[in-house]
Amino acid sequence: MKAFENKTTGIIGSLELKKTRYKVMYWCIFAVLVIISLISIIPSIWVLLSGFKSVKEIYQIPPDIFPKEIRLSKLYEVWKLLKLGNSYIASTIICLGELFFGILFPALGGYVISRLRPRGSKLVMSLLLWTMMMPGSIRTVPLFMIFNDLPLIHISLIGTYFPMWLGAGANIFTTLLFKNNFDAISISLIEAARIDGCSDFKTFKDILLPLSTPIIMVAAIRIIVASWSNFLWPMLVIKDENYMPVTVKLYRMKTQYQLDQYMLALIFGMLPPALMYVIFQKYILGGQNIGGVKE
Repeated sequence: MKAFENKTTGIIGSLELKKTRYKVMYWCIFAVLVIISLISIIPSIWVLLSGFKSVKEIYQIPPDIFPKEIRLSKLYEVWKLLKLGNSYIASTIICLGELFFGILFPALGGYVISRLRPRGSKLVMSLLLWTMMMPGSIRTVPLFMIFNDLPLIHISLIGTYFPMWLGAGANIFTTLLFKNNFDAISISLIEAARIDGCSDFKTFKDILLPLSTPIIMVAAIRIIVASWSNFLWPMLVIKDENYMPVTVKLYRMKTQYQLDQYMLALIFGMLPPALMYVIFQKYILGGQNIGGVKE
């Protein structure tokens, strides 16, 4: 237990670990976390291994864990067969649009509530918190009706990417994330900017946004991962197969190809968000506390 001698973080510190009951508690928690991790990762590993098997091997009883032969060229063959290039482009466009809308509008909303505080801002804040507690399924039908026939201008957004983009721009969690971050920034910086003649928007653009780089990074990663994994709204609004993202395309092709080919197609769908987590996990995990603590 030498590694825990100087442990200062966590629910069990170095002093508690000197007692037997806390050691038992620690290793029980550790074992539970290992089991949860295995439950989470084993299905992905099984899909990957099954992709390299033949259909006969997949249905074999008793099943083999590992394929008899691993041909990496099969990845290229399946990619070429399934023609996922257009779907990757569509998913990328959706991600970029959601990234733009999902950063700009929540940041502006958080700035208005945090620093400008116009009349009625407390009511807006209460409505935002109440909206967060509302199940998302309740909003699905009304939103679809609105996107199908926008009020006043009476145009339909069905068949476009705007429903996903606008949904990202109206994300309440991201708005509150920016609001908490702006609350923690010293008011003296904002007052100094106003004395120098900066407008509210220029203060937001030149002072607050550069100081919010960690929040922007965390929000961007969350938006990209959630956008790539989004299935419901693309399934509802995108009807043209040439513009379908990867998630919808994989669902539509599940009965069109052999099982081993479909397994590898699932890997192509899981790969981008998995890489995002591996590369940027420091920001994802560290971002849990960003903006929530004032100094």
